[in-house]
Amino acid sequence: MARDTRSQLYYKRNRLKQLRAFCTAAKTGSISRAAELLFQSQPTVTLQIQALEREMDLVLFERRGRKLVLTPEGRVLHELAQPLVDGIDGLEQEFHARYGRLDGGELHIAAGESTTLYILPDYVKRFAETYPGVEIKLHNVTGRDGMAMLRADEADLAVGSMLEVPDDIVYHPTFSYSPVLITAPDHPLAKKERVTLEDICPYGLILPPRHLATWRFLELVFKQHGLEFRVSLEAGGWEIIKKYVALGLGVSIVSGICLTGGEALACHPLDEWIPKRSYGVVVRRGKFLSPQARAFIEMIDPAFFAFQKKEAAREAAPEGR
Repeated sequence: MARDTRSQLYYKRNRLKQLRAFCTAAKTGSISRAAELLFQSQPTVTLQIQALEREMDLVLFERRGRKLVLTPEGRVLHELAQPLVDGIDGLEQEFHARYGRLDGGELHIAAGESTTLYILPDYVKRFAETYPGVEIKLHNVTGRDGMAMLRADEADLAVGSMLEVPDDIVYHPTFSYSPVLITAPDHPLAKKERVTLEDICPYGLILPPRHLATWRFLELVFKQHGLEFRVSLEAGGWEIIKKYVALGLGVSIVSGICLTGGEALACHPLDEWIPKRSYGVVVRRGKFLSPQARAFIEMIDPAFFAFQKKEAAREAAPEGR
């Protein structure tokens, strides 16, 4: 009996090592890279994953060229195991956070330029003052790159705007801003009391690069009204766009998020034609959030976790109910 007890304890201790090796290999797609991150040898990581496969009677990976890819069974186990491994690894920080001691660690936030410039500053300042020991890392990325960082667990959370929400992502809109036409003060449209989408069509728009969400969003809106716009200039960032609009090189449709009221521009609200743009917190579904991430989310969006819980309950409910 004593031998059986010892075997069970050894098995349970080993299971965490196996799952940590498996999750790290799943994240990196490489045994050698997983070994580096875990400060172990490649054979050790390989043996841990093989033992997990043998004990659970599963094949967790298939090899495609030099990269490891999860099998369907591997994907399911990874979804279950990653939050458990993260929870154990973050146990000490979580314990201290519950007692108000969040005095270390890192917080990685992915956000686009407009969010970084216009939404985050006050919250980041407040967070830094409240938790001075936490190292904050802001990653200025496009929406596509932000999603990649979330899925690779290279960012704890993202803050931004989403038009379509993938199944593996949780997005809670918190802020909303009206669309605004901006022109130079002496532009013909500046003198109109009411501007329609049809009025805008003859003039060249200055827009962010085509691969960003703004372009697709406006294309959809104009097509719904049977119209097409033309672009005179592509420019990255609202501050750059405002500068070139003020120079008279075109007009633009921007989110009210970027307007302070002190610009030398004429502004016309377009709420009648274009929906407001929402911005909010974005996380990978099922991710174990570090105490640093939870503290920041509670600061920027107190309703997020109630929304996340409701989403999880809705998913768990049987179909048709």
